Parts: sequence; structure tokens; C-alpha cells
Amino acid sequence: MKFRPCIDLHDGKVKQIVGKTLDSPDKKLEINFESDKQPSWFSKLYSSDKLSGGHVIMLGKGNEKAAKEALNSFKNGLQIGGGITDKNALEFLEYGASHVIITSFVFTDGKINWDNLNKVINLIGKDKLVLDLSCRIKNNEYYIVTDRWQKFTDVKIDKKNIEMLEKYCSEFLIHAVDIEGMMSGIDLKLIKLLSEITTIPVTYAGGISKIEELDIIYKESNGKIDFTIGSALDIFGGKLSYKSIVDWNNKHN
Repeated sequence: MKFRPCIDLHDGKVKQIVGKTLDSPDKKLEINFESDKQPSWFSKLYSSDKLSGGHVIMLGKGNEKAAKEALNSFKNGLQIGGGITDKNALEFLEYGASHVIITSFVFTDGKINWDNLNKVINLIGKDKLVLDLSCRIKNNEYYIVTDRWQKFTDVKIDKKNIEMLEKYCSEFLIHAVDIEGMMSGIDLKLIKLLSEITTIPVTYAGGISKIEELDIIYKESNGKIDFTIGSALDIFGGKLSYKSIVDWNNKHN
């Protein structure tokens, strides 16, 4: 179980945003934190602490330059997501991304777009692809959401779909969108589900606010599920010590 750090970009700046307010028509965008530091500052920090496998997420347009700056400062140490398609995947890999993360290009019109998925696989191979299965709750079940987490697909997070999708990628990144950015505690039900039905690396995001919650994730997933933390960290304006998370990570790895 590893700490996978993040760099979320919005309008070219490092920000922490409440995920479910992104592009929502009836809610104002909620920004928890906006950094005065360059994206490269964060990627150099992660590099110095040997925290590979984290991700840079471009939340909307206008983030490409900032993303490439971050990737270039930690070559092959960070994944890239947000608007990735077959048209730009290779470009970001060439700029130093270890993997590309894709959601909306593969999950279109509420379904799995097999043509688009195969386009990406044929271009970069499954070993370089991370599928973002970030989800929200509907009818007491988890469904993958797209388009900056605003549109529900008809694809459930269940054993059948996970087994099918694992054949096409090397990892999953999964935000519990209903609590992402709210620092309100983890979604233990989702964590347990993921630990039961996945066989490839999975990074969980959403609600982590206390270091004790890492011990819960570790216990309930048998050390299987990796994690990322955003708004709660002191480097993003929160109260949770980044150093304490690095120390926890080093102790468990």
C-alpha cells in the first residue's frame, strides 16, 4: 500500500477543488486551495521523497503547459490525466509521463467506447494505460462518472466489469467523487469492494483527513489499495502533515 501524490491543475495553477462542483450547472465551483508555487515545485518534492506513481490531473483546458512542466521535473515518476485521447497520449508520454490516465475518451455516451479503447491500446499498449473509474453513488451502487465527474455512465463498479476492464489497462485510479475534496472521512464501503474485486494496482482517492484512516485502509484492504491525499495535506493548505504521510509510507514499504 503506497502513497500516490497528486498535482491537480486548474487554469494552469495547482489547486484543490471539491470534485463534484466541477462544471456543475447548479453549484458554484468550490476551491479548497490555490498554490502560489509552480507545478514543478510539487513534482520535485515528490521526486526527492521517491514517491513515484502519483498523478497530474488537468481539470479543463489551459493546463497543458503547466502539466508538461510538472512531468519534466519528475520524468517517468508521474502519470497524466484529464482530456487524454489517442491524439495526445504519445505526446505526454514523450514529455515524461509514466502512464496516461483516461476516462471520458473511453467512457462516452454513458457506455464503454471499445473503438476508442482499442485505439489507445494499439497506440501505447495496456502497460502505459491507467483507467480512471472515478465513481458516484446511484441507487446505492457505484457508477463510473465522466466529463469532470458530472455525467453518469451505465457502467457499475462490480466484479464483472472490473474483470473485463483489467484486460485493457495496468492500473485503476478511483475517486470517491461524492466525498472527494471534502475531508469528511473515507468511503470504507468502496475501499472494501475494490479490495475484493480487483487484481491490478488501484489508487483510491476521497475524504482522507487523518493518518489513522490509512491504518484502516491498510487493514480493510490487506495492504492492497494505494491512496492519494489532496486537500487535507498541509502542502495544500490542510492540517495533515505531508511529512507524516511520507514517514507512514516509508514505514509500510
